[in-house]
Amino acid sequence: MSQVLDAPPRPPAPVAPEDDLAALAARHGLTVSGARPSLPEYVRQLWARRHFITAFSTAKLTAQYSKAKLGQVWQVLTPLLNAAVYYLIFGVLLQTRRGVPDYVPFLVTGVFIWTFSQSSILAGTRAISGNLGLVRALHFPRAALPISFCLQQLQQLLFSMAALVVILLAFGVPVAASWLLAVPALVLQFAFNAGVSMVMARLGAKTPDIAQLMPFVLRTWMYVSGVMWSIDHLLSSHDDLPSWVGPLLQANPAAVYIDLMRFALIDSFTAAQLPSHVWLLATGWSLVAGVGGFIYFWKAEETYGRG
Repeated sequence: MSQVLDAPPRPPAPVAPEDDLAALAARHGLTVSGARPSLPEYVRQLWARRHFITAFSTAKLTAQYSKAKLGQVWQVLTPLLNAAVYYLIFGVLLQTRRGVPDYVPFLVTGVFIWTFSQSSILAGTRAISGNLGLVRALHFPRAALPISFCLQQLQQLLFSMAALVVILLAFGVPVAASWLLAVPALVLQFAFNAGVSMVMARLGAKTPDIAQLMPFVLRTWMYVSGVMWSIDHLLSSHDDLPSWVGPLLQANPAAVYIDLMRFALIDSFTAAQLPSHVWLLATGWSLVAGVGGFIYFWKAEETYGRG
């Protein structure tokens, strides 16, 4: 017994080098938990979950006004009420309707299209930070969340477009073949919105306070995007503006998509009021934001929900 008690302690087992542990894990098919897949594999995983993306966006849209007595009617009423307020303040009090034919269709179209971008970016900012339970519980490409929120806003816009068509017809805007141009314009805007939303989702996941700042940023962006006033009319009636102001206002992506939709739907809004190469500009913004935002979001894939 004394010999057992007096025996010297055994030395600790040697720790295997990291290279040996990595080789051991690879030999048994083990991988790092939550590791970021390659970009092509990430796209394939995202496509495989396309049904989840559409179902999730539809469910969020249905639940959005489920507790309101008017229910889904608010999908149309909200942008219409915003348009009515803007018409009173800007159109009547500030007289921005002067020199703008079909001002009510002009204004309502701008409000609806701007709301699509604004709501998509706001929802994207909270896509990760507001759904941490889902992110931590299930394994799926995290880009599915900001994309599904943008799809939700697109669905809401399509509901609102029915009211927009009624307004256009009520104010004498005829149905025209150019209305078909609304489809590619919305596709390009959706790609742009999704890209910006993914950028904001990554930033919002790391710094949740950004969600509190974004409404102020977006409100400022709205005021310079020609939602309530005509950029073309401003530039033609103010020759004293610096030379760089006009191209900057016209290249604003929000203004580009708003003006494209006005050109498609309102016959009095002609091609002369559009910036040069407007479709090339709209496509460029959608590619830069969509592809760049997707890659930027993917690079932080393994960090979402950690900490």
